Amino acid sequence: MARFEIVMPSLGESITEATITRWLKQVGDKVAEDDAIAEIATDKVDSEIPSPVEGVIKELLFQEGDVAEVGKPIVIVMTGGKDADDGEKADDSKEKTDTADVKTPSDDKKTEPLEISTPAALSSKGPSGRFYSPLVRNIAREEGITMEELDKIEGSGKEGRVTRDDMLAYLKNRTHSPEATSQPAGTTQKPAASAPEVKADSGDEVIEMTRMRKLIVDHMVNSEATSVHVTSVIEIDVTNLVNWREKHKKTFERREGEKLTFTPIFLLAVAKTLKEFPMLNASVSGDKIILRKNINIGMAAALPGGNLIVPVIKNADHQSLIGLAKKVNDLAVRARNNKLQPDEIQGGTFTLTNLGSFDTIIGTPIINQPQVAILATGSIKKRPVVIETEQGDMIGIRHMMYLSMSYDHRIVDGALGGMALKRMGEHLQNWDSNQAV
Repeated sequence: MARFEIVMPSLGESITEATITRWLKQVGDKVAEDDAIAEIATDKVDSEIPSPVEGVIKELLFQEGDVAEVGKPIVIVMTGGKDADDGEKADDSKEKTDTADVKTPSDDKKTEPLEISTPAALSSKGPSGRFYSPLVRNIAREEGITMEELDKIEGSGKEGRVTRDDMLAYLKNRTHSPEATSQPAGTTQKPAASAPEVKADSGDEVIEMTRMRKLIVDHMVNSEATSVHVTSVIEIDVTNLVNWREKHKKTFERREGEKLTFTPIFLLAVAKTLKEFPMLNASVSGDKIILRKNINIGMAAALPGGNLIVPVIKNADHQSLIGLAKKVNDLAVRARNNKLQPDEIQGGTFTLTNLGSFDTIIGTPIINQPQVAILATGSIKKRPVVIETEQGDMIGIRHMMYLSMSYDHRIVDGALGGMALKRMGEHLQNWDSNQAV
């Protein structure tokens, strides 16, 4: 019998904490190795935590809705099979004899995440007795919100707890926010506009936004407020590409065990273009431009519930068409099944959204911050078009599609955006129909 602490795992670069949204196991439950014990959420993605050991749940160190730091214990498991129950009894007996003088290890683990080493730290509970997570208290401290003011904020979390989203929504409408009165002169940041409240009429159905939908709303509104969006559109003839794929897709599936969709082909064209036009593989930081070394392309994926997530293919320019096809199919399947890891939706430098999957011919996508451009590929349609030949103009049935790219006009002008979009089109339009797959 042994006592094993399961800690909040590493969730990817820049993620230091996560919210425990639901416990899948309770005290006394038996767990096998790799059994999911909790559902967690970050501001990037929802995920599950598997148990690395087999045993019995001894203690849950956090409640649902609490925020736990990466590397901090969240669950205590008693391992050792049938001896676990005896060990648990012995452990309980020891706790009874020691509690008068010494804190139990589990008590230390419970209180550790609540400590904030600053003179201005706020208590974990307000005058009303409501609990506040470390993340909420840190935001309150940084924004100069007193405990009395914090108690007045309406919480949408479990048992009325205030969440990160509640804090952000409150700060947008907080008229005496320090940010509202101390914005540096010369900045171009647009003020956050609060949406008017709309009243439901009799018979209307009111649906609460999911957590993911709220994050999408914040992300899209922030993008429009940050970047100066411009969208350019071109039409291309992809007949050679369509015929080539039709010729090879069955062979590809038999040999590789993967479907050959258009998405990896689009990604290949994007990766080539970003190497030629590095200003589109960039970010803006104040008055500085960061040219990204790696080409990490995000591909927007629709989820069954109607939400959107953008898994990222790292170093896409280093991968072959076969490698991209396998990666695209893997990420798409795991995205639909909520199996993506947090670091798989981070670090994107450019985004592709395939509108053609839903038979949409054209769109004006919103830039995925902090990127500076996003490409939308429309559906491929057969149409009669004019074909220029040595014998003169002719009418032919061709496979046509639109490419539309939105870009940040702060650093990408129309000429650069137009040239880059044209180059993407050329990579697809001039596809070698004789190449092997």
